[in-house]
Formats: sequence, structure tokens, C-alpha cells
Amino acid sequence: MRKLCAIIALVVGAGLLPGSALAQSYPNRPVRIIVPFVAGGAVDLLARLMGTKLTESFGQPVIIENRAGAGGNAGAEAVAKAAPDGYTILLTVNGLAISPSVYRKLAFDVEKDFIPVTQLLSSQLLLVASPKLPATSTQELIALAKSKPGSLNYGSTGPGNPLSLTMEMLKHAAGIEVQPVPYRGDAPLNAALIAGEVDMAVVPMATALGNIEGGRLRALAICGARRSPALPNVPTVAEGGLPGFDSTSWQGFFVPANTPREVVLRIQRDSAKALAAPDVVERVKSFGAEPLGSTPEEFAARFKADIAKFAKIVKDANIPAQD
Repeated sequence: MRKLCAIIALVVGAGLLPGSALAQSYPNRPVRIIVPFVAGGAVDLLARLMGTKLTESFGQPVIIENRAGAGGNAGAEAVAKAAPDGYTILLTVNGLAISPSVYRKLAFDVEKDFIPVTQLLSSQLLLVASPKLPATSTQELIALAKSKPGSLNYGSTGPGNPLSLTMEMLKHAAGIEVQPVPYRGDAPLNAALIAGEVDMAVVPMATALGNIEGGRLRALAICGARRSPALPNVPTVAEGGLPGFDSTSWQGFFVPANTPREVVLRIQRDSAKALAAPDVVERVKSFGAEPLGSTPEEFAARFKADIAKFAKIVKDANIPAQD
């Protein structure tokens, strides 16, 4: 009997050792954060902020790698197919929860191929216009669009992200037709808005604030349910004549499925600690966002709920499936 117990203990110990050993030694080499968008945008900005802090707490370099393409799906696919060891982390937006509803086919399963680690922050989206557009409010924009059906356009960074989906929601709610013009990221889109190449767009507050304060972009409305302390005089879309309109965004960390639980928790704990640092709090709030650092369980619940919510929005707005 004593011999049998010893054998069982050895078998159980052997089963636990790989994960435990990995967690205890993690990280012992550089860690990559994959940003599925071009450099210079809101996600890239947060990645570099977090990368600096995690380099300090990990004691290993944290490398930011931009893998843009397919509305964020190219970078997500790279992480889904990476080794589940915690050395490849995806930093993305709630567009990952939108993708299953707007793309006919994905090279990964958003629910089965990823583990949600932590929601890093909640961020506001802004409806902005080129200063050359003769509209200074949501009401004026809607009236202008209705007077010129199909003649106005908006900058889009891909159908499967919260920016473009928010514009589609606005079009549906207001009963207007505005044509999308594609751009590869926030930076080129903002440049096009400033130059008057496009009339309007929904953009992250993080990348728009400087241009708004400098008079290069015109803020028409906050897309969320409440005004932002960063722009207290800018009304919400709901205040502008579309009651109940509410669209915000989040950014979060994901790792490949089957990443050891201990590694997931290490990333979450160090991320939450970084987000609580006074300099990070100040920086994040300066661009109209709220730092969070939620648990994996909290983030998984939010992610699952968003998948269902966006599926209904896409269906109600009759948004066509993309290839």
C-alpha cells in the first residue's frame, strides 16, 4: 500500500511539474506583445507604455511587434498559433469580439483559441469631423448627410473593429448613408481627416485629443453614454439627437489557449500592478481612458458578453459579411 501511494505521488507530481516549473521560471527570456495594428495608434501607444513597465517587473525585455492586416485578424492569428507558454501576448481591442460577426471566415476561433488575461482599460470613442466639413454637432452632421445622400464619407480602419462598427451603428440609428474610405491605422486616418480627404470618422480619444486641442480636428460627440472629463464640453451622441446611443471600446491582453494558469496569473498580476502606478494612471487618464487590470474571470465574462452583444448589433444594422 505504501509503495502504491508512492507511485501515485510520483505520477501526480510528474503531471504537475511542467506547468509549475514553467510558472516558477517565467519569464526567463524576452516576451513579445503583438499589436495587430500599425504603429502610432491607440493600441500601440498602450503597448509601449505597458511594455516598459512589464520589462521592469519581468526582469526580461518586452518587445512590441506590430502585425497589421485584415482588421486586426492577422496579428490575432499569429498569437492563436503561437506556443502556449506566455512568451507571445496579444494586445487588442473589442474588435476581437466583433470579428466572428462581420467576417465570413476566420483562421482562428475567438473563444477556443485564446485565454482572456486582463482588460487593461476602458476607453471612449469620439465622433470627429474635418474642420473643412460644415457641421459642428451631431444634429448638423445628420442634417447635412440627409441633404446629400451618399455624398459624404468616413475614414475606416477595417469593418471588424469598434470604430467602424460604431459608425455603422450611427448610420443605422440616424438613417443616413455615408461611404467608408479605408485606412491602415489611426495615424494615417487622422492625417486624412486633418487634410480634408475624408469628412468624418469615429476615432479613439487617445489619438484624437492632441489634434482636437490644436484645432486640427473638430470633436462632434462622445460615443459613450456619458461625457468625458477629458472633453467636458463635448456632448454625447445621445444628447445630439440619438437617445440610447452608447458605444465604447476596451483594450486587453490575450494569450494562446492552453497557456498554464500560473503564467496567465503572473501576467495579470504584473499588468494590474503596472496600471496602478501613478505615472501610468495619469498617462492613461490624460487620453480619456480608465485603467482597470481585471481578473481573467472578469475579462472572460466581459468578452463572452461582448461577442453576443456585437452579433446582435451587426444583425440589426444589416452589416454585410466581409471576406
